[in-house]
Amino acid sequence: MWCQWLSTLAVLSLCTGHILKFEPSFPDFGILSDAEIDHVNSLGTTWKAGRNFDTSRVRGVMRMLGARKLPENLRILPEKTGSMGLDLPENFDPRTKWPMCKSLSEIRDQGDCGSCWAFGAVEAMTDRICIHSQGAKTAHISAEDLLSCCGECGDGCDGGYPGLAWNYWQDKGLVTGGQYGSDEGCQPYRIQPCDHHVVGKLKPCTAFISPTPACVSQCQASYNVSYLDDKHFGATAYSVSGIETIQEELYTNGPIEVSYEVYSDFLGYKSGVYQHVSGSFLGLHAVKLLGWGVEDGTPYWLVANSWNTDWGDDGYFKILRGSNECGIEGSCVTGLPSDQ
Repeated sequence: MWCQWLSTLAVLSLCTGHILKFEPSFPDFGILSDAEIDHVNSLGTTWKAGRNFDTSRVRGVMRMLGARKLPENLRILPEKTGSMGLDLPENFDPRTKWPMCKSLSEIRDQGDCGSCWAFGAVEAMTDRICIHSQGAKTAHISAEDLLSCCGECGDGCDGGYPGLAWNYWQDKGLVTGGQYGSDEGCQPYRIQPCDHHVVGKLKPCTAFISPTPACVSQCQASYNVSYLDDKHFGATAYSVSGIETIQEELYTNGPIEVSYEVYSDFLGYKSGVYQHVSGSFLGLHAVKLLGWGVEDGTPYWLVANSWNTDWGDDGYFKILRGSNECGIEGSCVTGLPSDQ
């Protein structure tokens, strides 16, 4: 029966003149299932799975996947391609190269909001301002300001476009602001973190879904700088394409923002080098790409997530490098700060 089916497809291909592409088929055990965790671990693949989210958190997890992809004909950022021919190391961690920038070691928490597109952007912006000022400027760029005030970026907690976030930084600028409850900067994040996870340090998340905060063009009362005077701008905004070009960008300028496809097996990531082995497509997620390396012979990208430190490997994950795993090498955006 299998051979007969293949033969029929071959004839169809010859008759229609179309080349049929065979996509690998992955088993689907349902979102947040124990069966999927057991399946991943039974494969002996490059990573290990475990329970990161309570089974009641399906709606909240889906909510956090807020990255959107612009159509090809609407790409607004110039593309940086081509290698500079740098002698790159096998492993690169920016936390070692730029130890004066403590933000490189921080994991933020987007809460019950699809603000990943904003978090991936402001995290990398914060790092780059510090790196390019040689550690002289360490203020955090506000996820709150970007999420609530960039109307052209998308729909706030209901999702947005990473590339447009970098364009907004260049055109309109962003104020400073730390994480929820930090009282840091002009506009700290107003959405409270919660335990998305089975075991954590915070209060459990509720069924309530956070709305997008209203845009406020002023700083908190305790901050003695005006909203307009606190603005930080990007000098440039651009996309990056090609493995070596991405590596050189990370090595010379610091972290970038990437978006990628999330499948249900990713939710259970605990350690190792992730590659998709089971489950269905859930949505797009945006994160901060830091560096790269090789683990047990497997090349990987080092990535910081924004689901707090209880998720994954203390908030980080590694993903297969060199084969555009889940599209992560095809949607890289970044920029350079004007205030260096």
